[in-house]
Amino acid sequence: MNWRVRALCRGDDPEMFFPIGNTTRGPGLKQTEAAKAVCGRCPVVRQCLDWAMESPVEGIWGGTTESERRAARRRLVRESLTDTAHV
Repeated sequence: MNWRVRALCRGDDPEMFFPIGNTTRGPGLKQTEAAKAVCGRCPVVRQCLDWAMESPVEGIWGGTTESERRAARRRLVRESLTDTAHV
């Protein structure tokens, strides 16, 4: 079964997951917090995040913002470089 079928966000307004403007303050922050609250209860949040980490998507996916996923990707790259340097 596709993980998307089980996603809690399927019943919500999709616009909530695509905040307008800054996601760290003002209305964008409120939208981001509301979307992340849905993600926090979702049974497939891990699968959603895994998909979003591999895909160049906008919006809130897997309980993360675009900037949070970019930072996580950078950390993964740094960690893999550090791991290979110690081999």
